[in-house]
Amino acid sequence: MDHIFRKMRSVALLIAAVLAFGTTGFVVISRYPLFDAFYMALITITTVGYFEVHELDRAGRMFNSLLLLFGTGTMLYAVGALTQTIVENQFGDLLAQRRMKKMIANQKDHYILCGFGRVGRGAADELVRSKVPFVVMDRNEERVERAIKSGMLAVLADSTNDDMLREVGIERARGLIAALATDSDNLFLILSAKSLNPKLKVASRVSEMASENKMRRAGADAVFMPYTVTGYRLAQSVLRPHVAEFLDVAGSAAGMNVGVEQVEVCAESALVGKSLSELQFRRELGVIVLAIRRQDGHMQFNPPAEELIRAGDCLIVMGRAGDVARLENLTRGGSAS
Repeated sequence: MDHIFRKMRSVALLIAAVLAFGTTGFVVISRYPLFDAFYMALITITTVGYFEVHELDRAGRMFNSLLLLFGTGTMLYAVGALTQTIVENQFGDLLAQRRMKKMIANQKDHYILCGFGRVGRGAADELVRSKVPFVVMDRNEERVERAIKSGMLAVLADSTNDDMLREVGIERARGLIAALATDSDNLFLILSAKSLNPKLKVASRVSEMASENKMRRAGADAVFMPYTVTGYRLAQSVLRPHVAEFLDVAGSAAGMNVGVEQVEVCAESALVGKSLSELQFRRELGVIVLAIRRQDGHMQFNPPAEELIRAGDCLIVMGRAGDVARLENLTRGGSAS
């Protein structure tokens, strides 16, 4: 829309310049009073063709003829330019929407971010940093435009509507973030999403503590209260500043390019059946195993060296991005090279 307003402003300035030229000409050449000169210039360039306000002499009629030709050309240009801009904008929007829908239709194992408010934008920033595919859904047109301008896939849609969720590939998605404004909307969204894709990983925000259990019963795998999390981090930064700094570095993969990641071990991996002491992750790959999450949900922190790796385990590791990527290749049955 901005370029339409810029075009309209340019056209308006051009018309104003022609009006000013015509008004000045009638004042100087035909000695018209200022208002009469403006009125005469206006009816001339708009080709209304009423009558001469005051009788024109030869010089005045020559100027009027020149103004008529110049003014008519200006008005035709103005109408044409505005029409072209509006048509191009509508056609461009249509093409952009079709392109966006096609790109979304091709998404697989992606994430769906529902809500692009302050919490949603924070989640989107982390998804962008993690370089994972995701789609933004929001009912606010300005927020959707902001997401698109930031290079994200985004649609103007009600995320509590099953049909809209299908359009963004809910059946093919890996995870969903419920960041809508109200707990009731997030609860309804979780119920809809889980009914369409029971295997979907869902994280939700809540505003009231009483809503947390409802979200979990509805199928949310993780529930967060933004103000509680913020308050906790503020207190940590004062009580344990170095720990908070470490968690910031580990959690955001900033500065040292170090982060905490999770990697799942498939049955075909050469790691299965071997102990941590045999694998020597830190020496061979440069990663530290912080914890192992078993298939039954048991989380083992700081596992001992004799602990065996099993198929289906999820390793919580810390290391540089490249080192973690090599470990991921191993857990999927590939090589570390």
